[in-house]
Amino acid sequence: MGYWRIAAVRAVVGVAVVAVAGCGRPEPPAAAVRGEHMTMGSLLVLTAWTADEPRARHAFDAVFAEFDRLDALLSVWTPGSDVLRINDAPPGTPVAVRAETREVLRAAEQVSTWTDGGFDVTFGPLAEIWKFDHDKDDRVPTADEIAARIPRVDHRAIVIDDGPGTVRLTRPGIRVHLGGIGKGYAVDRAVAILRAAGLRDFMVQAGGDLYVAGTAGETPWRLGIQDPRGAADDPFATVELSDATFSTSGDYERFFERDGVRYHHILDPKTGRPARGCRSVTIVARQAQWADGLSTGVFILGPERGMALVERLPDVEAVIVTADNRVLISSGLAGRVEMRRQPTP
Repeated sequence: MGYWRIAAVRAVVGVAVVAVAGCGRPEPPAAAVRGEHMTMGSLLVLTAWTADEPRARHAFDAVFAEFDRLDALLSVWTPGSDVLRINDAPPGTPVAVRAETREVLRAAEQVSTWTDGGFDVTFGPLAEIWKFDHDKDDRVPTADEIAARIPRVDHRAIVIDDGPGTVRLTRPGIRVHLGGIGKGYAVDRAVAILRAAGLRDFMVQAGGDLYVAGTAGETPWRLGIQDPRGAADDPFATVELSDATFSTSGDYERFFERDGVRYHHILDPKTGRPARGCRSVTIVARQAQWADGLSTGVFILGPERGMALVERLPDVEAVIVTADNRVLISSGLAGRVEMRRQPTP
């Protein structure tokens, strides 16, 4: 068995060949078809087990185009995107945006409600002073800088009106940033495209967000949970999944260390600083947008409150590595997670 090495998640599959008899003539054997594309700031990897490679390639191209289209709508880095136009409009001004942008914002609002504001897509003002996306910039913002930004983080300042198809921000200084849920939404769109193309056994990997459908040939999809302090290709636990999504948020993804303290990109909106209760949170769900948003939100809530939320939500499970290196597993995954070893201290 080998590991599919992408970001914070791993899929472990065996090589298998499928032959299905029909009308006395064997079907061609299925094989793994793989495609890659850089988009949304990370590598998107598609894998399908199929005997029809041209069909898979055509579907892959459609997925790549859809990711790029959504990136142009949802990114804070693309001039003219829906998100930048919302952020740049005067407070109270309705901005006409695409339906997809409104859908992502409504999903974000739901996750914000579930997490009591732990997940908040208006964290943009904080992202402006914490430079995790810039090389060699390990400056820690001052307490005054952080305090000045916290009042500008409030998801309740977003008003979505589906009638005219607009979004407006009710207060000055609010900045929307969909980095914590937009990729999950795109993964869900990719799944719909691949299913519509007739593919049944496939995997979509986009950074820390992953969806698996069917099987890897005759072998179940086995996903590995990265050790927050270990090697990227040596997961501490694995779980078999099918027709489910898997998203991990960790303090090892984008971080710097200064004076012996690790500063990472998962910021608590209430303190304006990196959340400290967890090392990683892996969410298993049916839709990637929920897993994407909840992996961040549960991380910020901390292990106890976060796991309590997971246990209340239907079709949502979690594996949490706490700040003191304990491993918490939700009840729905009990007996399904194979612990290979304890995470590295």
